[in-house]
Amino acid sequence: MTPMRLTAVTALLALGVAACSGTTKSTVASAPAPAPASSSAAKADPNAPIKQGLKIAFLPKAINNPYETIVDNAGIEAAKEYQGEAKEVGPSDASASSQISYINTLTQQGHDAILIAANDANAVCGPLQQARAKGIKIVAYDSDAAPECRDLFINQASSEEVGRSQVKLLAGMIGNKGDIAILSATANATNQNTWITFMKDELGKPEYKDMKLVKVAYGDDDDQKSFTQTQGLMQAYPNLKGIISPTTVGISAAARYISGSKYKGKVVLTGLGTPNQMRQFVKDKTVAKFALWNPKDLGYLASYAAAALVSGQITGAEGETFKAGKLGERTIGKQGEVILGPPFTFDASNIDGFDY
Repeated sequence: MTPMRLTAVTALLALGVAACSGTTKSTVASAPAPAPASSSAAKADPNAPIKQGLKIAFLPKAINNPYETIVDNAGIEAAKEYQGEAKEVGPSDASASSQISYINTLTQQGHDAILIAANDANAVCGPLQQARAKGIKIVAYDSDAAPECRDLFINQASSEEVGRSQVKLLAGMIGNKGDIAILSATANATNQNTWITFMKDELGKPEYKDMKLVKVAYGDDDDQKSFTQTQGLMQAYPNLKGIISPTTVGISAAARYISGSKYKGKVVLTGLGTPNQMRQFVKDKTVAKFALWNPKDLGYLASYAAAALVSGQITGAEGETFKAGKLGERTIGKQGEVILGPPFTFDASNIDGFDY
């Protein structure tokens, strides 16, 4: 996306044109989790320079997830700006335990920071704690780890806003009436489950009394399984009016199925996807509207946050600030959460202005 386009989007979002937001377990309405250990173990020096030659590693949910690749590559490029070294490693599947061996290896290799999009908030906790005990900083991004097991969480947007806005987006296209389904990623994905919690809460409001959530299906962030799950939803629920798929893999697979089926024009699909993935489906009228943030900015912000942590500019405590290169100054919120900003709604009128 060009700088000029980014400026335009920022202005639109400020005017309230954007329609989405969010991620993480940290914004679920539940008992407060323990604060990250680092927030009380050291004192921040906001004027400290970023250390030279930092070694950081991005550990995505799955190495072959196109969305995660965009995020991680942007973070790797950001590291070059502060003369650091960054790489991406990870499993080929998004199972709960698939990231553990990679955390252990990165710990043994002595990286300064590990950045992780957790497949399971708790499954990775033990290995991450071991890494922290060796002085390695842990930054979760996209999908949070348990707060006590990391130093920061870089959240795409407010989890509550993402969940509620997805329901509002779909409701507006089906007239607030009919059976709907959700096509999620994995059953343990922190961000997906948090968004779904807020979706269900939103659906409990009086204005959605004629909308019924009939199924939450899981495509495991696998293209073929998501395609098959979409087919299964259509067969199992003949009165289905709409699907929300808050996963880039899921929404593109669902769109591919619907575009070649008798359900095109009858079942409304929305969710979270990248413009390049979804452009053909918007053009052929399979999908009218969907949302997302800029994944490049997410990776860029996570990279700078890791550098600030390792350099001692921040510790992860609420209220601390750091400079994130071209994204400017950012402030740490509760439980070590840093929010990138609200997502943007894509449709036929604007999708050609984006390239990611």
